[in-house]
Amino acid sequence: MTQNKPYLMALDQGTTSSRAIIFDQQGKIVSIAQKDFKQHFPQAGWVEHDPKEIWSSQSAMMIESLVNKNIKAKQVAAIGITNQRETTIIWDRESGEPIYNAIVWQDRRTAGFCNALKERGEAERIVSKTGLIIDAYFSATKIKWILDHVDGARSKAEAGELAFGTVDSWLIWNLTSGKTHITDITNASRTMLFNIHTQEWDQELLDLFDIPSSLLPEVKSCSEIYCETAGDVLSEKIPIAGIAGDQQAALFGQLCTQPGMAKTTYGTGCFLVMNTGKEAVRSENQLLTTIAWKIGDEINYALEGSVFIGGAAIQWLRDGMGIFKHARESERMADSIEGNDGVYFVPALSGLGAPHWDQDARGAFFGITRGTTKAHMARAALEAIAYQVYDVLKAMEKDSGKPTRELRVDGGATANSFLMQFQADLLSCEIKRPQIIETTAIGAAFLAGLAVGFWKDQEEIKSLWKADRSFVPHMGDPERDRLIHFWHKAVERSKNWVE
Repeated sequence: MTQNKPYLMALDQGTTSSRAIIFDQQGKIVSIAQKDFKQHFPQAGWVEHDPKEIWSSQSAMMIESLVNKNIKAKQVAAIGITNQRETTIIWDRESGEPIYNAIVWQDRRTAGFCNALKERGEAERIVSKTGLIIDAYFSATKIKWILDHVDGARSKAEAGELAFGTVDSWLIWNLTSGKTHITDITNASRTMLFNIHTQEWDQELLDLFDIPSSLLPEVKSCSEIYCETAGDVLSEKIPIAGIAGDQQAALFGQLCTQPGMAKTTYGTGCFLVMNTGKEAVRSENQLLTTIAWKIGDEINYALEGSVFIGGAAIQWLRDGMGIFKHARESERMADSIEGNDGVYFVPALSGLGAPHWDQDARGAFFGITRGTTKAHMARAALEAIAYQVYDVLKAMEKDSGKPTRELRVDGGATANSFLMQFQADLLSCEIKRPQIIETTAIGAAFLAGLAVGFWKDQEEIKSLWKADRSFVPHMGDPERDRLIHFWHKAVERSKNWVE
């Protein structure tokens, strides 16, 4: 198969851009095409995308990635899809037209309804079934909002005339010219409608949110041949054979296939995911229990924690404060001083995420003296990213009962070697940065490749993962304990600021 079809294509549909990446059998990038698309903010706290622009940008990048390197569609063995999670689209089954814009995962319009559910005592029922905390982040309340606010939507839904999907479902519907309405188990697990233990849509939850089951896609595993692209989309019919939400795809792309293995994506925020194996570990520290992937009949679960402000702290120092002109200068400034001189930054610029969960916390610098310089502020911001990851990972270790022996990292901020070394020192474990940093896309490619025999098994894939650089801890316990003590002191003083 691979002789005539030596490539795999990954569609990486993200929050701000659509990308197509073509990989060879060694897992190396052969071609990449990327296009940004418009963000819509109709009201404060509302975030929307145009579903047609999601599809047009993604389909254009598929073609561009082929044309760029003169690759023919018939040389592609399979397509894998990874996507922004929780973003919600409802469309007409007959016409294929969306009935409303995509409501993005960041959208907060249903926060009031979520608070009402908590007050009604629904939190325990939802977390026991879905592993999720009640939040506007997830798809269920977005679906309900569209059905309640678009004229005629509810009656059409009840008549079976509408389809709901996260972005993966929308792409596959269009790739197959409306023949296939599916999702994978990882995306389903982020809707707040899917029982992660029975692995089925949950009728009790559908009733709670007043959502007809006829809207829902069929749930599939993460690695199987689902369907083929329609002939009018590409010149050849290519199997679609892998799907996973972006953070789960990155976990698989980092080959964190054993329980206790974890990865952190350092982007605007930081996303930590730990493989907990066949056990769905209930979090006592307000982390999310989610499905990592399902391959064949074997399911893996994970714990997930999100840091709201990661690289965004450095962007704010650059754009909001003018402390440096380029983000990369933060590393040089941090290295220019011996230590932090007691200066700490709590980047609660939009509250604090896991494991603190304080919407009323606000950002603050502590320990400023006459001797404090821009370099101290740059260093404090980088250290703050590492402290936040430390807090989430320690919560994961408590929940899972498994110590972290190594952490695999990806995302733009991993290029900052000061941050990576400080992270290793804080966690007292080895940090490994991979050679292939497109971990989300390659995770989708790995899943698709396994389904079509492009790679023999997971052992063969593991041989493709190579570290670009490892960071080994050097810091002693007394220094680490002192730094963490003052970090936690600073966090407590930033909490509950808004009255």
